[in-house]
Amino acid sequence: MRIERVEDASDARLTDYRDLTDIALRRLLEPAGGLYIAESAKVIARAVAAGHRIRSLLVQEKWLEQVEPYAGDAPVYLVSAELAETLTGYAVHRGALAALHRPVLADPAEVLFHARTVVVLEDLVDHTNVGAVFRAAAGLSADAVLVGARCADPLYRRSVRVSMGTVFQVPWTRLPEWPQAIPLLHSAGFHIAALALSENAVALDAFVSDAPERVAFVLGAEGDGLSRAAMASADSVVTIPMGGGVDSLNVAAAASVALWARAHPPGRQS
Repeated sequence: MRIERVEDASDARLTDYRDLTDIALRRLLEPAGGLYIAESAKVIARAVAAGHRIRSLLVQEKWLEQVEPYAGDAPVYLVSAELAETLTGYAVHRGALAALHRPVLADPAEVLFHARTVVVLEDLVDHTNVGAVFRAAAGLSADAVLVGARCADPLYRRSVRVSMGTVFQVPWTRLPEWPQAIPLLHSAGFHIAALALSENAVALDAFVSDAPERVAFVLGAEGDGLSRAAMASADSVVTIPMGGGVDSLNVAAAASVALWARAHPPGRQS
């Protein structure tokens, strides 16, 4: 490993890791710089296994052995816990961070070609929810996740961490603006199922019992839900029947329920 001990938080070599808690700054800096940040040896391992290239690592000494298999010829900046916290803006409890080269996003048509069940996220702003949706998509056998033009970055550190690295496992890409996204989904043979509340909505169990071969579950932003354009373009509006005076679930929970129901339609033996 190319180990370089660093003792000054202002050292220019550490620029990629500065102010990681400043979401507005990182949202601009990371895509423009062609990088993203992965946290913990487990997540770094999954990124490398997916073919992503490390450009540097920021590591505390007790975690050095865990990241050694993944470092390759990238520089490894060895720092104290105190310096890491000063630099990043938070206590780095997992001890290891990696700056990785951001991969080129696939064409949506390529991602959709072999898929049968996909999740489409329209304008989610919470990185935690985005990461949780990816974890659900991986665990419940979705073929891909497609994110809208203004959706939070799946490669933002918090999204990656909450996803437990499954953002590297599930194929994903960005869609163009919704009017251009509709023909992409339809030309690939997808039935657009908007998960939302509506007077003409069909219950989820009824929908999955006779679902089309290819389904795109579309979920909207926290609070506001799906846009009017997304609702108007849906082939079906699907709702999850609720009780206890609750009208809806968190977006990641709703995605989980929909994917589980899709994989286990009524009448089919598990």
